[in-house]
Amino acid sequence: MMNTKPEAGGALPHMSFPKLGGGTLSIGGATERHTLLVVYRGKHCGRCKKYLAMLEGLKSDWEEAGFDLVVVSADPREKAKADVDEFGWSFDIGYDLSEEQMLGLGVYISDPLSPDETDRRFAEPGIFCVRPDGIIQVVCISNGPAARPELNELLDGMKFNIAHNRPARGTV
Repeated sequence: MMNTKPEAGGALPHMSFPKLGGGTLSIGGATERHTLLVVYRGKHCGRCKKYLAMLEGLKSDWEEAGFDLVVVSADPREKAKADVDEFGWSFDIGYDLSEEQMLGLGVYISDPLSPDETDRRFAEPGIFCVRPDGIIQVVCISNGPAARPELNELLDGMKFNIAHNRPARGTV
């Protein structure tokens, strides 16, 4: 499968992944609320832990703004559960993001630097703010852990976009 980058103003692809605690998380298509989809690198990434801790601290603000939070990595269930047990994240966590799904989301894929890092290829960070009609309002894909949108600023911008019914930008 080709790696195609999702376009702002385009539809988020339909996909599902297993959810910690049971069931599945599904993205793509129409929903009742906005969606903040966060693709993170996995248990091996210290920067991901910091970023998801910030998201946890802002969870109620994102929810009040009308967003459902979906967070997913390529980690297997055991690694994702270990992180939730250690850090106490309360948002929905998906796991076993496949390479095909990574390619469909257009996120960068990395090989581990060593077996000590992790035991599989993994997704580099991606953030998708998706309108209830399934259209991507904001997409931010990074090729490394140090470049991610600041969550307070992103939330402020999304509140403005929603309040003023702004279209997706950067569509040309």
